[in-house]
Amino acid sequence: MIRPAAKKQLGQHFLVDENILGVIGRLAELGPEDVVLEIGPGLGVLTAYLAERVAHVQAVELDRTLEPALAERLAGYGNVGLQFGDALQLDLAALDPAPRKLVSNLPYNVATPVVVESLDGLPSVELWCVMVQREVADRFFAEPSTKAYGAVSVLVQLAAERTGFHAVSRSVFRPRPNVDSALVAFRRRDLPAEFARVKKAVTASFAHRRKRLANSLELAGLATRDQAAAALEEIGRDPGARAEELAPPEFVELAAALAR
Repeated sequence: MIRPAAKKQLGQHFLVDENILGVIGRLAELGPEDVVLEIGPGLGVLTAYLAERVAHVQAVELDRTLEPALAERLAGYGNVGLQFGDALQLDLAALDPAPRKLVSNLPYNVATPVVVESLDGLPSVELWCVMVQREVADRFFAEPSTKAYGAVSVLVQLAAERTGFHAVSRSVFRPRPNVDSALVAFRRRDLPAEFARVKKAVTASFAHRRKRLANSLELAGLATRDQAAAALEEIGRDPGARAEELAPPEFVELAAALAR
């Protein structure tokens, strides 16, 4: 088996222990009719597992030097579509067949933007099962007024509900990472109306975490400080509130108030 070296600058930590695959399969609720998107297949260990259990796998890999190893691993699997490119730049919504699930050992350096952009950018995806740094996994479903709570927490919780969580040993990767990892699974719920507007307000609200929310919105150019303070009062919040104090549904109300 061809065994290329992982590239640190790409956040690569290849999945090599196949014992974790059963956990992924369970949390991803894999079925024979599924079309799965995998971002960052690496050496193809998870890709082959998926291909044996679902109708089709759409695999997207940035690192062209992995092509020989992937070709060797995936030889004989006719239900894998492999393309090379940056998942954050490709039009993944145009994939055919469209993916119903996103199941990936995500490269560390793109895990958060991949998940956030897929919430509204990949409307066909109904369920996510992703391996990420434990710190990132904790952020996805963090509670308000906690250190881990931020823009990604709000956006993920508005778009999905968590269905599974599994801490993962560092020993399942090569090279062995210096941080803990976790599998987290979540299922889509209906997006709030005007989600793009909500997303913009959430991102702006947390852009300057040390500042009050009204100041952050003014700095982002979404509203004057007085307009932002009035919008906060309208939804029943103190005009001096900070972003981490608001629960996810309150950001939907805030975005609507700012638009009036």
